Amino acid sequence: MLIGFKDFSFKYRAQAEPTLKNINLSIESGEKVLIVGPSGCGKSTLAHCINGLVPFMYPGEITGSYSIDGKDPQKLGIFGLSKIVGTVMQDTDGQFVGLTVAEDVAFALENDCVKESAMKQKVDEVSRAVFIDDLLDHSPKELSGGQKQRVSMAGVMVDDVQVYLFDEPLANLDPKTGKSAIALIDDIQKRQQATIIIIEHRLEDALYRDVDRIVLINDGMIVADMRPDDFLSTDLLEDAGIRYPLYLEALRHAGCQIIPGSKPQHIETMDISPYRQKFLEWMQSVPLPEPKIPGDVILSIRDVGFSYDKTHPVLSDVSFDIHKGEMMSIVGKNGAGKSTLAGLICGFNIQDSGTILLNGEDITALSIKERGEHIGYVMQNPNQMISKPMIFDEVALGLVVRSVPEDEVKQRVADTLRICGLYEMRNWPISALSFGQKKRVTIASILVMDPELIILDEPTAGQDLRHYTEIMEFLKKLNEESGKAIAMITHDMHLMLEYTNRAVVITDGRLIADDTPANILTNDEITERAFLKRTSLYDLASKMGIDDAPGLCNRFIHYERSLKDGRQSSFV
Repeated sequence: MLIGFKDFSFKYRAQAEPTLKNINLSIESGEKVLIVGPSGCGKSTLAHCINGLVPFMYPGEITGSYSIDGKDPQKLGIFGLSKIVGTVMQDTDGQFVGLTVAEDVAFALENDCVKESAMKQKVDEVSRAVFIDDLLDHSPKELSGGQKQRVSMAGVMVDDVQVYLFDEPLANLDPKTGKSAIALIDDIQKRQQATIIIIEHRLEDALYRDVDRIVLINDGMIVADMRPDDFLSTDLLEDAGIRYPLYLEALRHAGCQIIPGSKPQHIETMDISPYRQKFLEWMQSVPLPEPKIPGDVILSIRDVGFSYDKTHPVLSDVSFDIHKGEMMSIVGKNGAGKSTLAGLICGFNIQDSGTILLNGEDITALSIKERGEHIGYVMQNPNQMISKPMIFDEVALGLVVRSVPEDEVKQRVADTLRICGLYEMRNWPISALSFGQKKRVTIASILVMDPELIILDEPTAGQDLRHYTEIMEFLKKLNEESGKAIAMITHDMHLMLEYTNRAVVITDGRLIADDTPANILTNDEITERAFLKRTSLYDLASKMGIDDAPGLCNRFIHYERSLKDGRQSSFV
């Protein structure tokens, strides 16, 4: 047994109740374990116990016992544990210490006084293993989310640790890069015979490669510790508020009882014959949704081009419209230019060519503040937005600087915090929040401003299903009742399918598609070029012998929408 917890509980110093309760868990050397659970359930606290952040950085009361590699973690200390456990954090920016990628990867070796020649050899070796050998001279700040993830992995690989702990490794990655990350983690395990622990909300993506066990944590307790095929055949994920893989969700909607013998961990190898007849009957009972008629154009992008260094174009001849009252997606691979485009719309930079029109007026001459009266932007990295130490003050900031009356500020902030699931934490310091909670704070700080157009960069990254649904249902209600336009830069293909009627695809700085999400996610050429992930509903349709994969996607999403709206009884 490499990692063991026995009747283990942990209570943070400032809390009245334990975060972890009576944990009994054993992880053997060479195992790959996936840990899932809703936000706040104790997943990250368990990870902190394994890597030493608890109790050395986050003190509290421990009862029961635990061991790492047969040793007492409290005696090893955080430095001793770092020689056994390497952690790749969700917030990779908080992990970088070097001015260049090479310096960052070499940091642990420098601390160990490794000779320079041996250090360079080791850095070159691990950099090639994670495909960042051409980035060694770059600053980590210049890299895309996927590249940062690989640099973080290299930084722990140089230490030849026994355990690799990944805290939501897919949160900021495009679907194809996410698949590559999971494949790379799998490769590391096989090459080094390492023990892998993955904490992740994106269950379907995390299961792209086999795992040995899935551990479900809820309310600080281990609810299940099972083989994947057995686990996916239960109702445990639904009870915990976690989304099943889409192909299993569709089968469950059809009333199919998933059995372990059908091997449900992967749609590619799953036996769907026990479910075919029932599923086809269900699909025919679900109508296609009525097409939504677009409103007037609120924002028009016309032939926009931009380069940071005036030499290498980041965007070239991009043109599309955003309509009043629509929810649309902007998708594409990491580094494609999506966030840069959002920055041009908001005025952080000015385009080199082309025009951006708001309600028919050229906004090139408008300042960031003037654009901010009409356009709200929630950035991908919450740490780049937050400027106040307390949650309430951060969400209130935009109203305060605009001299909104104090009573109105309090009411609007309180209402917004309730919607974003943060009201109970309103008096907490920002420093006490997880990455996902910080994300919700930044969304709240923009929603409270009531802009005409809201652009959200990865709004649901790191969110469990409950908080994802709360945020997205609020945005949907806001969209429907006020007619606000909402554009979401996202890597979440389910968000794209469920909540948006249209998506534009940008890759290598160019717009390559402007179509419905279902058509895009069932198009092999577009998904391959843009590093998107072809929806598993496409694979399910293929295995079921259904020719109209986009139709299946649209029926599935229409049915899911009906569940939220309470209309599903009309389909049966």
